[in-house]
Amino acid sequence: MNASAKPERSRLSAENWEDAALELMAEQGVGALAVEALARRLGVTKGSFYWHFRTREALLKAALERWEQYGEREVIAQIETIADPRVRLVELFRRVAHEVQPHKVYAALLKALDHPLVVPVMARVSQRRTEFLTTAFREAGLPPKEALNRARLTYAAYVGFLQLHFTLGLPRMSHEDFEAYVEHMIGTLIPA
Repeated sequence: MNASAKPERSRLSAENWEDAALELMAEQGVGALAVEALARRLGVTKGSFYWHFRTREALLKAALERWEQYGEREVIAQIETIADPRVRLVELFRRVAHEVQPHKVYAALLKALDHPLVVPVMARVSQRRTEFLTTAFREAGLPPKEALNRARLTYAAYVGFLQLHFTLGLPRMSHEDFEAYVEHMIGTLIPA
């Protein structure tokens, strides 16, 4: 999802606008989403926007759906194919740890939980991710209640890390420290 590679004006698609919207939200927050700023970023006129979307809210809704589907299609769907639940969880932790752009969008959305289009998307995403984790922990041998609690703890650790890193701007970790942190999370949260 890189809007910096500018497509030819005649070939600009709704997806190009959605990608640019997600990039802008990741950088500056949901409130910064503006048609004029996106048109400048994409090197087109605002008229191109109205070819694909009626309103800013329609673009926001489409961009949020695109972000939500990416998590389902590109991450969860691929991880689900791993038969061993412990291996599946390890792969999930490692893969998610290195997906920077979706994390920036998530952090921006956490700051916009008062927006009526953001709330239902975040609720669905959180529910599905918690359900996926709960299932994986159950399949890894944890009893149902413990699996649910471990899933909640795992998801809370993920959201908390995003808040600390992207919202509060805590000092960046070195690559080695971050990798050690990810391995610590794997060792702490995934049952042996």
